[in-house]
Amino acid sequence: VHLVESGGGLVQPGGSLRLSCAASGFTFSNYRMTWYRQAPGKERELVAGIGSGGGSINYGDSVKGRFTISRDIVKHTVALQMNSLNPQDTAVYYCHAVPLFWGQRDYWGQGTQVTVSS
Repeated sequence: VHLVESGGGLVQPGGSLRLSCAASGFTFSNYRMTWYRQAPGKERELVAGIGSGGGSINYGDSVKGRFTISRDIVKHTVALQMNSLNPQDTAVYYCHAVPLFWGQRDYWGQGTQVTVSS
């Protein structure tokens, strides 16, 4: 099983980044996909989530109106478009697969660093 994030990097305040998570090794349609982030010294927090069919989308309060999550059910990828970034968005961003059925395990990616700084 693999969840591989990409697209992180250094961006100036007000800028944009697009993260991508490529999933393999499990039945993608049986999982809700989410993005979490963790800043130094802080707990991991939910950024956004999307249902197996592309609906049931939710966002953390701090990113509503700025971030957009989407998934490609053919390519088995999940994207996070991040706009109007600010220094408080600096964190390691993780892709997380949440099983829809009891008895299945969840999966985490290795994370990608996003740094917002001038």
